[in-house]
Amino acid sequence: MKLANLITIDRVACDVDTASKKRALEHLSHLISNNTPELNPNDVFESLIARERLGSTGLGKGIAIPHGRLKSGNKTIAAFIQLVKGVDFDAPDGEPVDLLCALLVPPECSDEHLEVLALLSEMFRNPELRDRLRSTHNPEVIYDLLANWSSSHGENND
Repeated sequence: MKLANLITIDRVACDVDTASKKRALEHLSHLISNNTPELNPNDVFESLIARERLGSTGLGKGIAIPHGRLKSGNKTIAAFIQLVKGVDFDAPDGEPVDLLCALLVPPECSDEHLEVLALLSEMFRNPELRDRLRSTHNPEVIYDLLANWSSSHGENND
C-alpha cells in the first residue's frame, strides 16, 4: 500500500502556525474535509478528538498520527501538516509534535485502518524521512516524499 492512494496535494500544509493540539487537529479536519463534500470538518474533528481522549496518538520524535472513523466517509483519507513550532501532544517521549499525519477511515475498514497505521508508523521511524519533512517548506515536495515512500526506504530506522 502507498500513501499516494490516500493523500492529495491539497491535503498537505507547511509552516502551519498553531499553539495547541486542538488547533492542529482543527487544521487537519479542515484539510481532510476540503474538496470532500460528504465530510463536515466538525465531524472530522470530533472523530479525531474522540480518539485522542482514549490516548495520545503521538509516537515520539515529533510525530503524531491522529486517526479516527467517520460514518459519513466512504474511503480512507489522509492529510499531513508540518507545524512551525511543535505542540504538546502527550507523546511518550514528552517531545513536542511538529509533524502530523491524520487518517480517517470508514467504520467497516478495520484491516485497511491497521495496514495504513503500520505503514505510517514505519515511515515515520525513518530519521532521514523525518529530517526531509522538516527541512522543506514546499507542500509539493512533502507530498512527493509521502506519496512515493516505500518500505525499501525503511532500512535505516531508529
